[in-house]
Amino acid sequence: MRNFTRRHFMKIGTGSVAAGAAAKLTLLQPAALWGADRIVAPSDQVRFASIGTGTRGCELLQASLAVPGIECVAICDLYDSRHEAGQEAVQKQVPATRHYKEILDRKDIDAVIVAVPDHQHRRIVVDACAAGKDVYCEKPMSHNVEDGFAMVEAVRKGNRIMQVGSQRVSSIVYEKAHELYSSGALGEVFFIEGSSDRNSPSGAWVYPIPPDASEQTIDWNEFLVGAPQRPFDAARFFRWRCFSDYGEGLAGDLFVHLLSGIHFISGTDQAPQRAQSSGGLFRWKDGRDFPDLIETLYDYPKFRVVLRCNLNNAGGEPIKFHGTKGTMEINGQTLTFVPQDVTPKPEEYSTKGWPARLRNQYLAQWAAEHPKPGPLDYQAVEAETFTAPQGYSDISAHQANFFNAVRSRKPTVENEEFGNHAALGCHLANYAYFKNTIAIWDGQSRTIRG
Repeated sequence: MRNFTRRHFMKIGTGSVAAGAAAKLTLLQPAALWGADRIVAPSDQVRFASIGTGTRGCELLQASLAVPGIECVAICDLYDSRHEAGQEAVQKQVPATRHYKEILDRKDIDAVIVAVPDHQHRRIVVDACAAGKDVYCEKPMSHNVEDGFAMVEAVRKGNRIMQVGSQRVSSIVYEKAHELYSSGALGEVFFIEGSSDRNSPSGAWVYPIPPDASEQTIDWNEFLVGAPQRPFDAARFFRWRCFSDYGEGLAGDLFVHLLSGIHFISGTDQAPQRAQSSGGLFRWKDGRDFPDLIETLYDYPKFRVVLRCNLNNAGGEPIKFHGTKGTMEINGQTLTFVPQDVTPKPEEYSTKGWPARLRNQYLAQWAAEHPKPGPLDYQAVEAETFTAPQGYSDISAHQANFFNAVRSRKPTVENEEFGNHAALGCHLANYAYFKNTIAIWDGQSRTIRG
């Protein structure tokens, strides 16, 4: 770590520091990725394929270029033009197919990235584990409760490595937040809040339809496996997050990031106990199933969490932890911690209604019981701000975490259990919203009750 200058910090533009508080400014430095400082031996190379080369699949392929010691050797997608996009992302010509089982049949492939619509996760992950492949699966891990537990079982049965793709848990910013939380600097944390707000057609998944999209260029029947049959509909193929047949809406797309981050920072290793949701579909009335505004209150054993996603205002993606000794906020790549002044003080407000003789008696007794600290005992209330360097990518860090686990056979930072717990939080939010009830997680029966 090295300290920022105040002028450099002011250019960042994060205004979370309390007025009048001194600010310590620190630039976080990421650790070198595995193999970055040496030539990786052929025996340590990990050969992988990407099943899904849409927007997220291509992002992951581009990020993989920064990870030493790995090689993409094949790609798969149901839309032919994405074969070309995937090859452009990985910057070389690799075999491309519509059929993911052709990928799984290859003995020279160690691992697969699964970046397909949510309703296809279970089928591909289970098949990949049975074929002896390690799996990086995009978030949310599951499309429903049953799918999640089926994937957990498949990973265990196949003795596979799995990483779920909520990349923030590999971020140096979230690692620092976990360190602060675990140190007790915040005191006791009973309330956490987070939001993820957007205000654009793209943010609402109203993606443009490519001009060559048709039943000839898209394997529509394969896309519908695991979903109800219906005539070809390009909007459903490219805007699948809008529809419950294929996705989990705002909860699955955005809550999952917030929940994963909160679980990682707080050391939580369980699903929420219950959820209450409110919201509605106010603006994006384009035939979608999901609301464009949802707010959910979650109950955990030691704290409560309130999350909001709003597609009608660009409010950013802050997460704030409210502790008895301080407040910690993450906004983008910047973390700010502001301690609260909790030094003992005599009560002033209520004693205004006392006569002077009683008030003076109270103050004298209080002073006797609370001697003034010495000159060296004073502690300044100092805000601290930490930020990642410009150009830092937690996507590459998350993939590096996965591929290193493939080599070491040690658990990933976001394994199947972790990913399933976060996904269950998404399912609870949607259950509570659509059934207009309190959703209660029954871990013994692995069901949601309302």
